[in-house]
Amino acid sequence: MSSLMLIKLIWVLVVYWWEVNLMIERVPEVEVYALGQHICMSAHKARRVIDQIRGRPYDEILMKLELMPYRACYPIFKLVYSAAANATNNMDFDKTALIISQAEVNEGTIVKKLKPRARGRSYPIKRPTCHITIVLQDISKDKNFYLWLKKRGWIYKEKYIDIQDKYECFLYEALFGGRMLWANDGCEVLWDKK
Repeated sequence: MSSLMLIKLIWVLVVYWWEVNLMIERVPEVEVYALGQHICMSAHKARRVIDQIRGRPYDEILMKLELMPYRACYPIFKLVYSAAANATNNMDFDKTALIISQAEVNEGTIVKKLKPRARGRSYPIKRPTCHITIVLQDISKDKNFYLWLKKRGWIYKEKYIDIQDKYECFLYEALFGGRMLWANDGCEVLWDKK
């Protein structure tokens, strides 16, 4: 009896380990990136903009970057646009299903100049640069998210996952904690499992 329980326990651990590794494994064919090097601004000023667009969909990013009053918005806008062009031309991704999965700003070299001052002296001028990396992910082809939906019973057969379905699912998970809503639950929303 105990050896049978031990075998079951080992089997459960192996299945759990396999599921965890499958969920952690990154799928490289759903990501596209663009890299901008030696952009003439400080990394701190670029991070201020990057932190506001990380994890958002492509359409919303373009609108936000056009309306923000910072000088860092224009080079970041060009990088996001370039990454989306790479996604559509090289990988045949749909622009409406792209989100920023990673965005990072690293410090680059510092350009040092000397400005002449009075009495033959010089004053150093330091122009910092930064390197910006934008990674876009196509969530319509994201296998990890598909497995996550299938595990929770939202999908019974293979089908295309739309970006709207993904955000509704995340919103549902955040609001209700994974519990089902019934008609007499005191909430006006009727949960339908399709």
